[in-house]
Formats: sequence, structure tokens, C-alpha cells
Amino acid sequence: MKRLLLLLSIIFVPASAQSVTPNFTTGTMTQTVTATQSVNEVIAIERFGGEVTVWNGDNVEAVNTSGNPINITDANTEFHVVDPSHPWQLEITTRAAGVVETIDTTRTIQTDTVTNTLSIFSQ
Repeated sequence: MKRLLLLLSIIFVPASAQSVTPNFTTGTMTQTVTATQSVNEVIAIERFGGEVTVWNGDNVEAVNTSGNPINITDANTEFHVVDPSHPWQLEITTRAAGVVETIDTTRTIQTDTVTNTLSIFSQ
């Protein structure tokens, strides 16, 4: 019985807490955060165009197989000098349909960020 009373007295002992008083009056805290971001960018461009056949000339005319002047060129177009006693010039530009231009760009963008924080506190 004595043991039971001793056990119960230990279990039901009231607890008391001591108050804590800080030992500082003011203070500061600094924090530095560093972040690095890297972005890899790839740009691929393909430009397509249609078929083009153009002619330009001085003292030259385009004629069809019948000898009649025409404005459009095709496989049967012939070019004749209008006045053989004068100088002449002929420029023919052709381009097949398909890819006209291709641009490939690869770049890396790197960003470094540093954030400093200062906290001041007092009681």
C-alpha cells in the first residue's frame, strides 16, 4: 500500500514551468540567397516558297513557238533580240518550289541572382 501511495504521489505531482527571459535586447540577422538559372533555347526556321521563273532584259523579247510575244515564260519560250544593231541584255531567274531559307539558332541564357536580407529585432 505504501508503494501504491508513493507511486501515486509521483504520478500526480504538479508540474511547474520556469519563465524564460531572453538574454538579449536587440539583434540582427542577415540572409543571402543565391540562385542560378540556365535556359537552353533552340530556334529552327524553315521558309518555303513557290516556283518562280522571271526574265528581265533590254532589247530582248520573249516569244512562243509561233513567234508571238508573250509575258510568261515556260519550257517553250524563246528569246529574240529586237534590234541586233543595239546592245542587249537578258537575265533569267528560276527557283524550284520548296525550302528557300533555313535558320538554325542555338543559344544559352544564364541568369545569376543574389538576394540579401537584413532583419533587425528588439524586445
